Amino acid sequence: MKKFLTSIIIVTAFIVTVSCGGGKKSGGYELALITDVGTIDDRSFNQGAWEGLTQYAQEKGISHKYYQPTQKTTDAYVDAIDLAVAAGAKLVVTPGFLFEPAVYRAQDTHPNVAFVLLDGTPQDGTYTDFRIETNVYSVLYAEEQAGFLAGYAIVKEGYTNLGVMAGMAVPAVIRFGYGFVQGANYAAKEMSSGSVKINYTYIGNFNATPENQTLATSWYQSGVQVIFAPAGGAGNSVMSAAEQNNALVIGVDIDQSAESDTVITSAMKMLGESVYNAIDDFYNGKFPGGKSVVLDAKVNGIGLPMKTSRFKKFTQADYDAIYQRMVVGEIKVLTDKDAKDINQLPLDTVKVNFIQ
Repeated sequence: MKKFLTSIIIVTAFIVTVSCGGGKKSGGYELALITDVGTIDDRSFNQGAWEGLTQYAQEKGISHKYYQPTQKTTDAYVDAIDLAVAAGAKLVVTPGFLFEPAVYRAQDTHPNVAFVLLDGTPQDGTYTDFRIETNVYSVLYAEEQAGFLAGYAIVKEGYTNLGVMAGMAVPAVIRFGYGFVQGANYAAKEMSSGSVKINYTYIGNFNATPENQTLATSWYQSGVQVIFAPAGGAGNSVMSAAEQNNALVIGVDIDQSAESDTVITSAMKMLGESVYNAIDDFYNGKFPGGKSVVLDAKVNGIGLPMKTSRFKKFTQADYDAIYQRMVVGEIKVLTDKDAKDINQLPLDTVKVNFIQ
């Protein structure tokens, strides 16, 4: 795969990084991804989405690019989308809820271009006007189920002193955390092994910082064995702390096992599969535009990467059994719509220490 690096100066100034597969065709670059400021190797949303796009593009010989804004603003995202369309994009992937206002605008500006918005629905930036046109496919995930599986598995593995170091208290992050504590509670009840303790906090950012590493270190040194980190780049701070304290981390969004030997498993959204399938539908005339869907266990939209997880006790059979209970609806995991805060969840075995 050839790679090009191009600097483009426009009014809002952003840098566009380009990667193409199959060569540039006369019609331009058909598939585009706009990164959320970060890079396509961020081991998170950008990378997961890009892997799905490039897999499809390389299999079908379709040209493709990614664009990396230097500003985390709606205007910068819209400018990147405009540039992608000017370069010939027929379908644009936008990974993350921060793209909601940009896609809200772009769906009208570019009615003949298809948009795949991951983890969000188009809204006007004030959360008062939500509108999705027929050229937008909004993909959401059942984060609470992914978190539940991670919490269930780690308690079944034998750990009882846990932590949830979450990023900002946005819906997706809240659902991850809610699911995790419910999964831990469910496993503890099955095992009748006494209570499980969970430190729980929102750090208010998604950044890898010394402060976040220091917080994780303090938790580990106080006895926390495993920290679940639905916190974007801050997860790397948790991993660094775990490496220095002989402790463990649960990753998020994609399989993060390659990031550190301390990552025992990851609460995954099947980002690559979602993007691949959406693009395939587009080229086969079945693009589900105008819809907002939640991908859950029933459609294999979430899960744990059992082949790379570092479990010693929790088996594939254990995983398949609990996953199937979700598929058939035997297990209902509460979300942010069911409980306003962590203390409203029905937890009878888990003791949560919520740290503000």
